[in-house]
Amino acid sequence: MSRIGLFGGSFNPIHNGHLHLIESAKQELNLEKVVLIPAGISPFKQHMTGIASGAQRYDMCMLAVENLPYCFVDDCEIRRDGVSYTVDTVVYFRRQYPNAELVLLVGSDMFLSFQRWHRYKEILRNAGLAVVSREGDDTEALEAHRKILLQYGKIFLCHAQAYTISSTKIREIRKKGGDFSCYLPEKVVQYIISHKLYLE
Repeated sequence: MSRIGLFGGSFNPIHNGHLHLIESAKQELNLEKVVLIPAGISPFKQHMTGIASGAQRYDMCMLAVENLPYCFVDDCEIRRDGVSYTVDTVVYFRRQYPNAELVLLVGSDMFLSFQRWHRYKEILRNAGLAVVSREGDDTEALEAHRKILLQYGKIFLCHAQAYTISSTKIREIRKKGGDFSCYLPEKVVQYIISHKLYLE
């Protein structure tokens, strides 16, 4: 049975930390492919300002993974009307890949609040969770939380080296006129500059 990773997020913008997570999870979990899913309207980020459009975030994701042959970008959440819930996305991919093992990639911060997610038990009925630490010193908390959620489905803990840059930090640096180029693939940097993104 093939194992497919699903990695959703705002990707506003996508950066090297996201790519590090993708590559680490692919190797550790032996993923056949990874599907990158830029969020539509995230229920947690409905009131954010200064973000790129769905089409722009999709374009940046495409540029970021163009040299990763196992990585694909799907705009199903951007095309979806209204608030985008992960459970709807997971059910959508369960229909696309009925015979595959689906694994949803999440950062440790999202994992520790997973019970707040809409219909989280249904998510775990359709896909496993692969947790990648974003802190480096939260292993104990992740293990404890894993034991709680194992009753609902499969939980994998990936032991990738923590990569602490965030999209929020990159936007702040850009807004202040700083050099943010070391945090993103070169083509994504050029896209941000040419489209005058994150200046306000």
